Amino acid sequence: MKLLIISNNLNRAGFRQRIAVYLDILKENGITCKVVKLPSGFYLRRKLFKRAKEFDGVLLHKKGLNPFDAFWLRKYSKKTIYHFDDAIMYSDKKPNRNSRSHFIPFRRSVKLADMVIVGNSYLAEHALRFNSNVTILKTGITISDYQLKCSPKSDDKIRLVWIGSASTLSYIEHIKPVLEEIGARYDNVVLRIIGDEFFDIKNMEVEKHRWSKERRAVDLSACDVGLAPLPDNKFTRGKCSFKVLEYASAGLPVVASPVGTNSDHIRDNVTGFLATNTQEWVNKISQLIENRQLRKKMGQQGRTYAEKFDVSIIGKQFAELITKCLKKPIL
Repeated sequence: MKLLIISNNLNRAGFRQRIAVYLDILKENGITCKVVKLPSGFYLRRKLFKRAKEFDGVLLHKKGLNPFDAFWLRKYSKKTIYHFDDAIMYSDKKPNRNSRSHFIPFRRSVKLADMVIVGNSYLAEHALRFNSNVTILKTGITISDYQLKCSPKSDDKIRLVWIGSASTLSYIEHIKPVLEEIGARYDNVVLRIIGDEFFDIKNMEVEKHRWSKERRAVDLSACDVGLAPLPDNKFTRGKCSFKVLEYASAGLPVVASPVGTNSDHIRDNVTGFLATNTQEWVNKISQLIENRQLRKKMGQQGRTYAEKFDVSIIGKQFAELITKCLKKPIL
């Protein structure tokens, strides 16, 4: 089987985590993939969509189509799979306001698809309004990339950590008051930010580590507590909590907001804590700072949980979904 994969951004984290990491597994399962960045010009797009007839199907990643693109894709694609893992029907800048510019391309893309693959139940509910063939595929992670601590630390610092892109830095900035209070209570606690932009905090040292594919797992594994704050709005409810899986894979307990799939991936009081307000954040983080054994126990249980989402498992499920769609007779 031959699959044409189209995305408008091959460098975004969502593409790496939801598509690129599975290409070898898809090939092993008889699906040869051609990955193409969606070009910007009308003529080049039409030319690309015309190539779809050379494949058994097209997987469109995340991009909402305009009427012309939808027409040409529908004309030439034998089967179309639409795949997304964010609340793309809403604007991340104005998340609680209905956005026609986001919603209409989303609806159009969902309607034309033979199969829709989403990252969680919230996204599935939105897609099911326009397509009955919707499947939830959890985000996978390469567990072997993350090594549990095997040697004592060289200092007595307790490291809180947040990993993410510049576009989501505001989420961790939102709990600055929490971190400043923690810093006033404990003089051995630091915050490590792994990303491409940073900020400073009163009362607490900030370690600024630039994200890299090669270093991210090592930088995480040297920490003690993972942080995953999220505001609660229509856009963030679509988040698929990859950073929570990263923390768990590195053997870290997690303190997180009960938003998106955070509530699914964190077993409260077992693999970490869910916190809904400033005082809860302060109390839960303090509890982990003061109890090394609790950190270790929660981290171990989180690692065991994360193993269920190894790419070898999720990748096989992904291949089965694609195969099922491409082999289904065209009516």
